Amino acid sequence: MRSFAAFAVFVAAAVCAHAQDPAAGYPSRTIRIFGQGTGSTADYLSRYIALKLTERWGQPVIVDSRAGAGGTIPTDVVAKSPPDGYNLVMGHIGPMVSAVTLYAKSLPYDPIRDFEPVTMVAQGVVVLVTHPSVPVASATEFIAYAKQKGDLAYGSAGNGSTSHLAGELLKKVTGIPLQHIPYKSAGNALTAVLSGEVPVSFLSPLTAHGQLKAGKVKALAVSSATRFAGAPEIPSAAEAGIPGMEVKLWFGLFAPAKTPRAIVAKLNREIGDILRAPETQETLLKQGVAAAPSSPEELGDWVKSELARWTPIIQAAGIKAD
Repeated sequence: MRSFAAFAVFVAAAVCAHAQDPAAGYPSRTIRIFGQGTGSTADYLSRYIALKLTERWGQPVIVDSRAGAGGTIPTDVVAKSPPDGYNLVMGHIGPMVSAVTLYAKSLPYDPIRDFEPVTMVAQGVVVLVTHPSVPVASATEFIAYAKQKGDLAYGSAGNGSTSHLAGELLKKVTGIPLQHIPYKSAGNALTAVLSGEVPVSFLSPLTAHGQLKAGKVKALAVSSATRFAGAPEIPSAAEAGIPGMEVKLWFGLFAPAKTPRAIVAKLNREIGDILRAPETQETLLKQGVAAAPSSPEELGDWVKSELARWTPIIQAAGIKAD
């Protein structure tokens, strides 16, 4: 009887501990990652993480990509989802930083208050590219050419996108006059450069890779102080004579606010293991971004620093929502 009683106490304690640990049975059903724009870098990363988590957990992790409004639509869906770890969003500078200023009076969520950061997923750069007809062979020649022309236009993936902010920063650090032409996606901006509709754009290595390799666009610099490992043949902005031209392309996973810490920790641990794997690091570099796992706190601090950096630039440039 004593043995039975001791066993019963042990079972009751185990059940109680399991009930108190919200991550113990997680995940027990389908997880959904909300991406932004089929074919975008955010969409690619969402699908890669979803595939690897499905393999590890044996539970389906699917991607729900929804384009439009600079990524704010899927981000808002996750902000209003139950805080149980089954709905995540692949955030980036558009919906988590630029949107705060662009939609100052109508943004339906707060990127700090309404989310639990999980982990940074990847970081990268954008590439200053031109149509082959632009008669320059370097970034310094391009700056001189742009000053002489006085009316060059550059295409971006939309108002407040990384490519848009890169153009505004280039104007700020060089004083060149550039006219901004927003498109609905990075792919559309690339198409515009290929057709000669606009002579210049700022694109991720993933978006531009095929056309760069085919010689259909020219790469003048990447938006960093040092060369990017995913595109080592392209000069850094500092090398190219544009000091201060540093723009990070970044992507991080976020859960709704009040998601239990244990679930956030489990997601952070599992996704971090995926991102630190040599196979993942090699695969993502080939796609033009570098795996960049972080703690939840580091991702939260990063968003705050990006808000502090870019908000004054967006306001000074008078950038408005589409």
